[in-house]
Amino acid sequence: MKDVYINRIAKFLPNDAVENEQIEERLGFINGKPSRAKNIVLRSNQIKSRHYAIDKKGNVTHNNTQLTTEAIKLLCDADFKLDDIELLSCGTSTPDQLLPAHASMVHGILKGGNMEVNTVSGVCCAGMNALKYAYLSVMTEQVSNAVCTGSERVSTWIQSTAYENEIAHLGDLESNPILAFNKDFLRWMLSDGAGAMLLENAPKGDLSLKIEWMEGFSYAYEMETCMYAGGEKKADGSMKPWSEFSTEQWGKESVFSIKQDTKLLGDNILVKGVDSLKKAITKNGIKADDITYYLPHISSYFFKDGLYKEMEKQGVHIPFERWFLNLERVGNMGSASIYVMLEELFASGNLKKGDTILLSVPESARFSYTYAYLTVC
Repeated sequence: MKDVYINRIAKFLPNDAVENEQIEERLGFINGKPSRAKNIVLRSNQIKSRHYAIDKKGNVTHNNTQLTTEAIKLLCDADFKLDDIELLSCGTSTPDQLLPAHASMVHGILKGGNMEVNTVSGVCCAGMNALKYAYLSVMTEQVSNAVCTGSERVSTWIQSTAYENEIAHLGDLESNPILAFNKDFLRWMLSDGAGAMLLENAPKGDLSLKIEWMEGFSYAYEMETCMYAGGEKKADGSMKPWSEFSTEQWGKESVFSIKQDTKLLGDNILVKGVDSLKKAITKNGIKADDITYYLPHISSYFFKDGLYKEMEKQGVHIPFERWFLNLERVGNMGSASIYVMLEELFASGNLKKGDTILLSVPESARFSYTYAYLTVC
C-alpha cells in the first residue's frame, strides 16, 4: 500500500461576497414579504457573508459543473497539467442534472486526457467520500494521482421563484408553518462554492498533508430522514419519492425544494456526531491531545458550544484554540465546506511539519459522519 499525500488544494467562490443585508435582494422575497425567519436564523448561525453563483438580477453566472471545473483548474500549472490527471472523483448534493453523472459533466468541460471518473452523491459527506475514493485508489496503486472535489450550486434552489407555484396554491404563506420555517430556514444557511484537492503517492512542494486514515459512519439504520429534496416526508417518517408524484404536484408542493426537519436535527446531530467521533479516534488509536487542528464542518455557530459540551460529556476534550472554522466568512457550502476550510488552513502559513489535522464532517440527511486524519509533512 502506498502512502497518500494531499499536495495541492484550491477553492473557487463565485462572484463578490453577499452580506446579510443583501441576501433577500439577491434570492428574492417569498410571497413579496420579508422573511420572519431570516433574522432569527442569521443571529443563530452567525454567518456574515457568503457567495452565490447568481448575479444581482438573479441571473445564473455559474452552474455546478463550472464551479467545480474552475476549482480544478486552480490546481494546475506548468508542473501539473490537466492531461496529468488519472482519476477525477467529484462529490455534490446539487448536480446540474439527474443524468449524466456530475463527474462526467465536469470531465466534459475540463477536457484533459482519458481518465477514470467517479461521482459521489449525498449531502455534506459527498465531498469527503469523493476524497476517500481518491485516497483508496492512490493507496492501492490503481493510480499515481487523483483529483477530488466537493461543490454546491444551491442558490437557484433557494431563490424565491422556486416557491412561487406552491405559494400560489397556498394563498397565504403563513398558513403553512412548515414552509415558513423548515424550508425558509435553509435559505439563510446555504451558499455556493467548490473545492478541489490533488492527491499523489509522494509528497511534493513545500507543504504536503499525509492522509493517515479515513473513517465513515451511518446511523440511517436507526434514524429517519432529516434533510431531503426530491421527495416528501410522510407522517410515519418514510419518504415518498418525486417519481411517485404527478408533474403538477412537483411545483404545487415544492417537491424539489430542500427541506430540513429542524427538531430531528437539533435532537440528534451532536449526540450521534460525538459518538461517531469517539468510534473513529478509538479505532485508530489516537487521543484528543494528538490533534493539533480540529476542523469540524458545522452548519451554524449555534451548534458550536453544544458540540463542545457534548464532546466534554462523552470524554473528548479538544479546546477551542485548536478549532479552525470559517463559516462566518463563506457560509455553509455543504460538500465543499471542508475543502474550503482546509484550503484556508493550508494557505495560512501557520502549519508546521508534524502538525496533525482532524477533518470532521456530519451529514444530517440521514445522519452520516466522515473523518480524515492528516499529518503535515
